[in-house]
Amino acid sequence: MSEMLGGDTAYMLVCMALVNLMTPGLAFFYGGLVRSSNVLSIMAQNYASMGLLTIIWVAWGYSLCFGESQGDFIGNPKSHYFLENTNNNSPQGTIPGLVFCGFQGMFAVIAPALMTGAFADRVNFGPYMVFIALWAHLVYFPVCHWIWGGGWMAKQGVWDFAGGIVIHVTAGFSALATVVALPSRHHLDASVENKPHNIPFVALGTGLLWFGWFGFNGGSALAANNQAAYASINSEISASAALFGWMMIEWLLEGKPTLIGACVGAIAGLATITPAAGFVDPWSALLIGFLCVPFCYGCIEITKRYKLDDALDVWAVHGMGGFLGTVCVGIFATDKVSGGVDASGKQFGIQLLAASGIAVYSFIIGFVLIKVIDKFSKVAVDADTYAKGLDVSIHGHEAYFDGSNDGSKKTAAV
Repeated sequence: MSEMLGGDTAYMLVCMALVNLMTPGLAFFYGGLVRSSNVLSIMAQNYASMGLLTIIWVAWGYSLCFGESQGDFIGNPKSHYFLENTNNNSPQGTIPGLVFCGFQGMFAVIAPALMTGAFADRVNFGPYMVFIALWAHLVYFPVCHWIWGGGWMAKQGVWDFAGGIVIHVTAGFSALATVVALPSRHHLDASVENKPHNIPFVALGTGLLWFGWFGFNGGSALAANNQAAYASINSEISASAALFGWMMIEWLLEGKPTLIGACVGAIAGLATITPAAGFVDPWSALLIGFLCVPFCYGCIEITKRYKLDDALDVWAVHGMGGFLGTVCVGIFATDKVSGGVDASGKQFGIQLLAASGIAVYSFIIGFVLIKVIDKFSKVAVDADTYAKGLDVSIHGHEAYFDGSNDGSKKTAAV
């Protein structure tokens, strides 16, 4: 093992904290986009992921992802049971294994939380907890091991710098599966208005996510080095390009540029650059940011056309953004940045096949899980709960006490 470097360790501890901040940021981002009577519910779902997934991660989740490989499919759950011998398991020799474990644990927390935006306003809390626990074991942990833990996809040459496949494709396509499997909000009660109740919350959440993404992507270099610098600046470039591009396309097609559009564009740019952030030049990051705008925007239009009630566009922004970014590795990667990954027709094919395969796998598992859980405990809320709002009905609290959240079918004024 190489000598531990204090600078790298300190850098990675900060990155771990930044990624941890992203889940509360996601809670604000999603919380502002839902009705005032459901803001606490979706925030609770995000925070609950922090608690449940961290416990699982410490007990055996880390071992399943990064433990001794069992047939290149999954890690041995006994490898680092309750973080035993973790400091002997760092792929980056200049930081302690425990720091690497903590950093990766933040990824395991936010991946299932991303899906909450798809089924916002209509899922009971108990079944949700069961769903994310099972999903982590059947989707996130195996895929993480396949690509980042030395599993079979890594051996096939699949590259994913910071989670385009492992996080965004898995969560995005499983989110789409839940949309297909669950009743739409219109089906529950067509008279309820589903409009963002607090746009400043959306802007705040975007800022926290953007800030945290410097740890998400920059920290994936696992050291304070040249690749971390590229990953960080590329994240800023792609997000900025997508933010501006989204406002322009919205202005052109819908007549007005909106703050929500700017925020969604920034998140799309960040999600799309994630798998390529440490592999490409800054000019490529700029192009990727612009490319994701018509691509993700078009995917949102597809969900509208086919009446898929992906409440907060998780599939279009995260699933398809991560998919596009993964493929872009095969188009724009350069060895001078990546230190080993170069764009080529072969790499493009590997990336496309991997992203497509994981998308299908994630969709199937997500759909089956929802249907199976629903056999034992009703996943979707009933019409009365939906109309009244999940905050009071499920959690016993309301976000606002000014009389606006009285269970009526109209949202509070923005």
